[in-house]
Amino acid sequence: MVRLFRPSRSLPLSSCRRIRPTGGTTRAMRVLVDGVDMAGKTTLVEALVAELEGRGRPAVRHRGMLCPHHPLAWALRGLSQARQPDSWWTTTAYVFGGFLLDSLLVRVDPPRPRNKVIVQDAYGDRMVAFGMAGGPYLAAALILRWPRLLAPFDLAVYLHASPEARARRLLQGRGHIDVRDERTVKDTKFTERFHAFHVHGVGRRHRRLLVLDSSKRAPDDMAREIADLLLNGPRQQGPERQSTLRGQS
Repeated sequence: MVRLFRPSRSLPLSSCRRIRPTGGTTRAMRVLVDGVDMAGKTTLVEALVAELEGRGRPAVRHRGMLCPHHPLAWALRGLSQARQPDSWWTTTAYVFGGFLLDSLLVRVDPPRPRNKVIVQDAYGDRMVAFGMAGGPYLAAALILRWPRLLAPFDLAVYLHASPEARARRLLQGRGHIDVRDERTVKDTKFTERFHAFHVHGVGRRHRRLLVLDSSKRAPDDMAREIADLLLNGPRQQGPERQSTLRGQS
């Protein structure tokens, strides 16, 4: 059974319908896949894009700032995200010069193409959570206080995985392993702080938030659930589906 949390006013689960873009239909639907390192974000993004395409709904993977002409994106790429939890300057630069500015710019310069579902591979949510877990830094704390200052998504999916699963993925390796990847696997207290600030802090900004454990479910299975939610609305699930849906009206 999908559980519906009610942090403020909310719709009962039976009243939730197919998700539509917030603020009207003049922009593409946006889905965020976010979470700690080694949780399987990129794998799920690719599976979700394939699932939506297979159902006849064009979709595209997107990374970085939502605004395609963000004036500071090039400068921010010169800062080390791997060291961000230990740097108040990197956190501040990304929060204010990156994601807060992006929230304003994307209103007039949204990502393209507009006729496809934008599946965002990570965003400022995890940057804020890392800034709180490693700091806390003032910029991250301000967003934690007013999380809806960040650009909205029609559905957010937060991934987590057991320490054992992420450790296996770290050993299996990928194109590039950095110090933050290793820290999130080896420093369990740091990762616990990240999850707390991520789900219960900055996660409050989302009208629809789905929390999934990638160590218990296959990417294709999670992608089908997300696609069902996007296109058909939530349905009752069996006990094997370890997911949580939080919704606000």
